Amino acid sequence: MRIVFLGTPDFAVATLEKLIEKDLNVVAVVTAPDRPSGRGLKLKQSAVADAAQRHNIPVLKPEKLKNPEFLAELEAYKADVQVVVAFRMLPEIVWNMPPLGTYNLHASLLPQYRGAAPINHAIIQGERLTGVTTFKLIHEIDKGSIALQRKISVGENTTAGELHDEMMQVGASLMVETLKQLQKGELRLISQDIAKDTEFKEAPKLNPDFCSFNKNMNCLQLHNFIRGLSPFPGVNATLNENGELKKIKLYLSALSPEATSGDKKTGAVLIEKNRLYICMSDGILEILELQPAGKRRMKASEFINGLHSIANMSFE
Repeated sequence: MRIVFLGTPDFAVATLEKLIEKDLNVVAVVTAPDRPSGRGLKLKQSAVADAAQRHNIPVLKPEKLKNPEFLAELEAYKADVQVVVAFRMLPEIVWNMPPLGTYNLHASLLPQYRGAAPINHAIIQGERLTGVTTFKLIHEIDKGSIALQRKISVGENTTAGELHDEMMQVGASLMVETLKQLQKGELRLISQDIAKDTEFKEAPKLNPDFCSFNKNMNCLQLHNFIRGLSPFPGVNATLNENGELKKIKLYLSALSPEATSGDKKTGAVLIEKNRLYICMSDGILEILELQPAGKRRMKASEFINGLHSIANMSFE
């Protein structure tokens, strides 16, 4: 079975490497064009391109997926099936090209959390169980028939970054199993028809407004929000330090279920024994790691040691 692999970031590399490790025949890779990166803005190729070159696999880097030259080159590889992991939206002329279709890896238990940021949204919503899904692509985004799924437990302090890394490995193995069943003619697809009484949760792309601190959240909601956006992009907050406003990103927190904010207003900063807390409506949430604008990410104790005063501070 001839396979063309389409992907760009590190998340996709794990699947590509697993396909190669299991002797599945990857004949070509399609990835994003080289982009300027770093301080010198030197052109840098994608993580998937690096991996493909290590294994001497041909790499295609189209700017436009409907370009006739690219389509002709892609078709020349005569793929039986295509595999997509963390790539851009494909036009039908691409995903419908191979006779066995195109299979995508999605970081949720579809049909829940369709969209660009399923890992983040699952944690933000406080899910304790999520997973990965392989499915056959159709025109509608993330709505193709399900091939296989694997469930993954989520701890109360698991961050998006930690879940990303676990899903990357579980998803890679799941795609291998999907292709092997497809090759043997044993794969059975299941429709994503949703029962009318099912609560449907989406996972739209993250934007700066969505990622902003909200003092109307309770402690658990803010804790889930912070870990769901860690390590990227982080929660955007503004610290009011005696009238001086400073931009801060919040990255790690810890619940203090028995602690109360007393008469402190919501959003107020409480510092005790070199530990930093935010007062919320139902208690206080400890902040473990944060990053002031223009500085590196640091532990809360380091941040406290750099303050001129610890009085009259609040997050807005």
